[in-house]
Amino acid sequence: MRPEQHRRADDAAKSAGRLKVGFVLARSFTLSAFALFVDTLRLASDEQDRSGRVLADWQVIGSTRHLITASCGVQVAPTSDFVDPSKFDYIVVVGGLLTVENPVDQETIAFLKQADAKKVPLIGVCTGSFILAAAGLMNRHECCVSWLHYKEFRERFPDLSVRSDRLFNLDRQRGSCAGGSSSADMAALLVRKCISRDAERNALEVLQIEKARTSADIQPRRPLYDDYDDARVKAAMITMEQFVDGSMSIQKLAATVGLSRRQLERIFIDKTGMSPAKAYNRVRMERAKSILAQSKAPLIEIALDVGFENASQFTRTFKRTFGQTPSQHRAASRAH
Repeated sequence: MRPEQHRRADDAAKSAGRLKVGFVLARSFTLSAFALFVDTLRLASDEQDRSGRVLADWQVIGSTRHLITASCGVQVAPTSDFVDPSKFDYIVVVGGLLTVENPVDQETIAFLKQADAKKVPLIGVCTGSFILAAAGLMNRHECCVSWLHYKEFRERFPDLSVRSDRLFNLDRQRGSCAGGSSSADMAALLVRKCISRDAERNALEVLQIEKARTSADIQPRRPLYDDYDDARVKAAMITMEQFVDGSMSIQKLAATVGLSRRQLERIFIDKTGMSPAKAYNRVRMERAKSILAQSKAPLIEIALDVGFENASQFTRTFKRTFGQTPSQHRAASRAH
């Protein structure tokens, strides 16, 4: 970097402040989520792709300097021991495989609680939200997780508010992010808030990201709702998936997307050609279809999971929807 560029960068840092982020990596953390988050900071910190720590700084912090292995096998070394958490503007916990029994040690939990006591915002990325929730650090904060992990989060933490229809959420002193590419969106929000829009733009351009998505954007997936281009329809159908046991009334469903029941019904007929009730039934049947193909669970158990009182009622509805009984579908799935 030429001297005049250094001076401009230093002046910008003084006027905008410096964003400081500490990363806590769980055992078997997701490398892509970490890499996209930290690279967004790196590219926002300096001009173009020079990677100077001018407008931002970051450290991988840990209770030891031992290598931390990602779920893909790549290892990352912490760059700092645990220090005063108030030295950071945000502390980001990057989670990974949920099958790991103790993703972080007790010293790490104590550090996160210390950060909370000092009012340092904590962000859970990927399944990092599970780590924060298990430590009692997500109480009274809405949590955003991937649709893939929504059911397990509800089972583990039934008293916490969670959603899986959005990419990320920043709720007062807590942030949560579904992971994957949405880690860059979350990081871009921090850059925009703490540095500048120009810094955000530079990072996204170098990363070949046309535009950062917002906390209102819906998680991408290829389920039933992907065939429809109305955001309200998609959000409603994601909610149907979250309450696949049929416990969500159409009235409440409409309220979750800011509509009356009549408005929701009109939009569904217009955009999908079916009523919300019929769409809900289809979502439940698709889930049952998936369970049948992937598990050996008895029919009555699957029937109860998707909101039917008995196996015979479930079988009739399944056959009416797909033209074959659940048993026939399971046998065909096994044959392939």
